[in-house]
Amino acid sequence: MSFVSFNTKEHPFFDELRKRVDAYFETNNLSRWGNWKIYLKTAVFLSLLVGIYTWLVFFTPGILLSIGLCAALGITLAGIGFNVMHDSAHGSFSKHEWLNNVMGYSLNLMGGDVNLWKAKHNMIHHSFTNIDGLDDDIDISPVMRMNTNQKRYWIHRFQHIYGFVFYALNYFFWVFYFDFLKYFTGKVGETKIKKYKFWDHVSFWTTKLFYYFTFLALPMMMIGVWQTIIGYLILTSTCGIVIAVVFQLAHVVEETDFPVAQDGKLDVEWAVHQINTTSNFATKNKIVSWFTGGLNFQVEHHLFPRISHVHYPAINEIVKETCEKFGIGYNEHRTVLSAVRSHVVHLREVGRRD
Repeated sequence: MSFVSFNTKEHPFFDELRKRVDAYFETNNLSRWGNWKIYLKTAVFLSLLVGIYTWLVFFTPGILLSIGLCAALGITLAGIGFNVMHDSAHGSFSKHEWLNNVMGYSLNLMGGDVNLWKAKHNMIHHSFTNIDGLDDDIDISPVMRMNTNQKRYWIHRFQHIYGFVFYALNYFFWVFYFDFLKYFTGKVGETKIKKYKFWDHVSFWTTKLFYYFTFLALPMMMIGVWQTIIGYLILTSTCGIVIAVVFQLAHVVEETDFPVAQDGKLDVEWAVHQINTTSNFATKNKIVSWFTGGLNFQVEHHLFPRISHVHYPAINEIVKETCEKFGIGYNEHRTVLSAVRSHVVHLREVGRRD
């Protein structure tokens, strides 16, 4: 699969935007990396993980409370992914590379693999956002059709209804199937990824086995087989739907573009492409911003992935002002519900249109 190139000769918008953002950090004498806010969130989420897990496995409460705790554990895992792993994998959690590497392995704690994530997300998704055939995040055919460039099947007429069931199963399949598919084929979609070194292989298998033991084998020994299976499905379904919805609201809504390259080229600068294919949501909601690790500021994240999410609210206005100056549309939904509605409408329309 050949890569798509952007207009690299002229990029006046991004040149201007970078100057403004650089000036913000210099004027306020701020570091671009995370600060006490992200460290506090890390402590909160990791403490919740240990606390809820211990309560469930070693001091198992009644059925109703256990169900609630399993769902809470799934939400906690999603929070770790949003706030700890995501910044770490992008190298923005800390100015210390070793700390970014260590905290990036929080994804392995969740059952994934940080090396595969970096290839799939950092290199491919961030470079070729919403480009069919390259961006693996929008390639879930034939189950769902994310844009009109993909082949349509009769079942897609109902994808706006069953889509959220698929999202709930996404985390389960990620841990047990998708990672292994990428690992053994050495590809993300049709794009080859960097060959694993010896310690990458060791990390992959060691952490996978640790995850399976921690979240399946040990609970089965302590609680019981069926109780563990039911609890695990609640956990993975909750985590899966939270993660999927957050990422879908950022790129798969009515306003975002799904461009088609002509002869492997897009006649637009990369930064403008990122804005055209990305959307923010609920940026004024501090609870949403706190929990999602700034992923509701997805436009700012795609433009500056090496800047920690704790700074996104501040640079949000800079990005908007620069977009207005250059006449570039800025996609945003005021609330989570309006973004969900737009996503559902998009799925319905794409599922019915040739």
